[in-house]
Amino acid sequence: MKHILLILFLLLSSLYAQKSEYSIIIDKPFNAALLDVTEDYDRTISAVGFSKEYKKSSSSARTFYDAFDYLAAHNSNSFGAQMQFVKTDNKAEIVLSKIAKLPKFNKAVALVKTPANGYFVGGYTLDGSLLVLKLDARANLLSSKLFGTKNYDRMNNLVLLSDGGVLAVGSSATSRDTSDDMFRSGLGNNDIFLTRFSKNGHIVWSKKYGTMYDDRGIDAVEARDGSILVIGSTSYNKNRDVSIMRITENGNKIWLKHYKDKINGDNIVVPQKIIRLKDGNFVIALLQYNQMRKEHIRFVKFDLYQNILIDKEIFTTYPSGIKDIKEFSNGNFIAVGYVKDAYNTDALAMVLDSNLELLTQEHYGGENYDVFNAAKILHNSQVAVVGIHTSASSQETNMWIVKLEDNASIVQLPTTQSSLYQQLCDLFKIEIDKKQISITKDLDINFIDDALLFKAGAYILTQKQKLFLEKFSKKLIPFLHTHKKQIATIEINGHTSREWKNSSFAKGYLNNEKLSLNRSYETIAEIFNTQTTELQKWLTDVLKGSGYSYSKPIKQHNHEESIHSRRVNISIILMK
Repeated sequence: MKHILLILFLLLSSLYAQKSEYSIIIDKPFNAALLDVTEDYDRTISAVGFSKEYKKSSSSARTFYDAFDYLAAHNSNSFGAQMQFVKTDNKAEIVLSKIAKLPKFNKAVALVKTPANGYFVGGYTLDGSLLVLKLDARANLLSSKLFGTKNYDRMNNLVLLSDGGVLAVGSSATSRDTSDDMFRSGLGNNDIFLTRFSKNGHIVWSKKYGTMYDDRGIDAVEARDGSILVIGSTSYNKNRDVSIMRITENGNKIWLKHYKDKINGDNIVVPQKIIRLKDGNFVIALLQYNQMRKEHIRFVKFDLYQNILIDKEIFTTYPSGIKDIKEFSNGNFIAVGYVKDAYNTDALAMVLDSNLELLTQEHYGGENYDVFNAAKILHNSQVAVVGIHTSASSQETNMWIVKLEDNASIVQLPTTQSSLYQQLCDLFKIEIDKKQISITKDLDINFIDDALLFKAGAYILTQKQKLFLEKFSKKLIPFLHTHKKQIATIEINGHTSREWKNSSFAKGYLNNEKLSLNRSYETIAEIFNTQTTELQKWLTDVLKGSGYSYSKPIKQHNHEESIHSRRVNISIILMK
C-alpha cells in the first residue's frame, strides 16, 4: 500500500479517570470506541478502536446554485472514522495516543502483540477494503497492506499464529463481474474470507469459504498441530447456524460442521468468540435467543474431532451477551460483554469455573449505553477490558478502558502515602475535630482523648474504649481493605509510662513491656472481633501487635507526660 500515505500523530486526549478506580473514559468530540486490547512487555496496556474525525471543507464559503455541485464539494472525505491507538500505564494515565490519517475512513478491530514488542493492527476501510498495519513499540508505522476482493469486505478479527504471522478473519461479498446482469447473477451473499500473513506482513494465502447462503467469518484460533479452527455464521430464511471449520495451515478444509439449535423451528444462535484452552480443547461463546427472542449466553466446549464436551447456557435476569472470553491459569474464565434492562445497557463481566459454571458477575456503566468489547488477562491475573461508555449527558459513545481483578471487581489504583493520609483525614474528620485522635503524614493514628487512654498498670479496655474502637474500626478496616494491594502491615502498638514502683531497672522494663503487649493484644482482639469474616481473613495477613514498653513516651517541655504515654497507636505501613 505504498500509494497510501499513513501519518500517525500524537493526540492530546481529554479523559476522565476516577480517583480510586482503574477506569479511564476518553471523551472525544464525536463517537468513539475501543475494540481490542493487549498487554505490553513493560506492563502497560495498549488498545485500538476508532474515533470520528470531522474537518471543515475549504469550499464552505462558496455560494452554490446547484444541489449536486454542493454535494460534490462537500464529499464524504470531510468526516468519518479513523483508527485510534491508546496506551495506558499502571496509574491509569494515557501515555500514548495516536490516530491514523488515511485517505479512506477506517476502523481498527484487532490488536496483536508481536515478539519484537510491536503490533499488528487489523481493520477495514468503510468502503469495503481490508487493512493490516505493522507498528513498532511506539506505534510508528513499519509496513501496511491494503487488500481484499473487488467487492465489499469486512474484517472481524486478527489472530496471532505460532510462526509470528497473523490470520485475518472476515467476510466478503460473493465475487461476480460488475458487468454481470444483476437479475441473472443475484444480489450476492457473503462468504467467509481468510487471509494469512507472514511475520513480516506479507500475504501467504487468501481464500474464501461458504455455502449457497450468507456466510460470515467471525473468529479463529490455531490448534497445537498448526491447523486452524474457524467459526462463522450461516444465515438462511429466518435461521442462523454456527459453522465450525477446521483447515490446514495452508487453508485447505479438513472438516466443516454446522451447529444448530432449534427454537420454534428457527435456528437462532450466533457465534461471538473462540479460544483454545490449556488442555488443547476449544470454547465458543455464543449468543442464544430464547423463545421470547431475548438473548442470553451459551458456551460450547469441544475437541479437535468435533466432539461436544460441555454445552452450557447461562440464564440471567436480563438479556445478556458475551463479546470475549479468556482462560485464567487456574482454569477459570473471565467473560465480558453487555446486559440489558428496561432502561439501559450495562457492561458485563462474568467469572466462570473450569466447567463453565457461573461463579460471579458484575455490571458496570452509567445510565445510557455501556459495553465491554474485549479482554486481556494480564501477567498478575488482573484483566484489562476495553469498550464503550456513554455519559449521562450525551448520546455519543466514548472510549473506555477498565482494569478488573480476577473476581470481576474493579482494580483500585495504587495509593500514595500522601493521598492515603488525606483520605484518612477526610474519613475521620469528626474524630479529629473532637480531638479524639490525631493522624500524622507517615500514617500513624494516635488516640489522644483522655477517655481512650489507660490507667497506670491497666490493660483491660473500658466500656468507653470498646465503644469507640468498635465504631472507629468499622470505618478504618473496610477503608484499608479497599487499598489492600498497597497495605503491607497494620501495626497495633502498645505503650506505657516509665514508672513501676519498687522494681529494679530490668524488672521495671520487662513489666512495662508485658503491659504494653497486653494493651496491644486487647486492642487487636476488639478490632478483630468487630469485623466480618472476609475482613478477618484479610487481617490475619496484615495485622501485627507490638509492645514498646516506655521507649516512646509522650513528652512536653522535654519531660514525660505519664498519662498520655499510657496508650495504643496504629501504624499503617505501605508496600515498598
